Parts: sequence; C-alpha cells; structure tokens
Amino acid sequence: MELLLVAVLGLLYAAGVFLILRRSMVKLLLGIMLLGNGTNILIFLLGSITKGKPPVIDADHNVFQDIYADPIPQALILTAIVISFALTAFAIVLLKRVYALVDTDDLDDLNTPEEEDI
Repeated sequence: MELLLVAVLGLLYAAGVFLILRRSMVKLLLGIMLLGNGTNILIFLLGSITKGKPPVIDADHNVFQDIYADPIPQALILTAIVISFALTAFAIVLLKRVYALVDTDDLDDLNTPEEEDI
C-alpha cells in the first residue's frame, strides 16, 4: 500500500511542478492544487499506515495495550484540506477578476507594461 501511495505522490508532485511552470494562470492554480494534494498524501505516509483500533484507553488500563491509529496526521490533513479549499476558492475568484480586466490568462502578458499611444 505504501509503495502505491509513494508512486501517486511522485506523480502528483511531478504533474504539479510541470503545471506550475506553464504560462497560464489556470494551469498554475491546478499545479498548486496538485502539490497540496501530494503534500497531504506525504503527511499521511509519514504518519505510518496502521490498521488498528481508535486511540481510546480502557478504564482499567493506564497505557495503550494494542496497536492504535495515530489521529495527528489525520487531523493535520483535514486542516490542510480546509485551508486548500479556501485558498482555491479565493484564487478562482481572483483569476476570474484578472481575466475580466486583462482578457488573457497568460502570465507573460501581465508582466509587460502596455505601450501608451501619444
């Protein structure tokens, strides 16, 4: 299972970097989204995948007796999903506004100043 997730992680990072290097603002946003999803999978892998019970200690024990699932990586991933959703929603609105003003999504056209006609 880990090997499959490592392969998916590599594909997500490769595709994300490839899309970030394109000239379109939409492809830039898609690349950032792919990198965010790849990072979520990385956090999930670093937390080690274990099939175990929920981390609840019985009343008659002081420490965990069985293998348990670590809830910290899962909580971090849920927080990252919410933050990336908010970032994506804001970026989509910003892209729509920039496209309405400039009539292009090419990043090179945004960096060149317009020539004034005298």
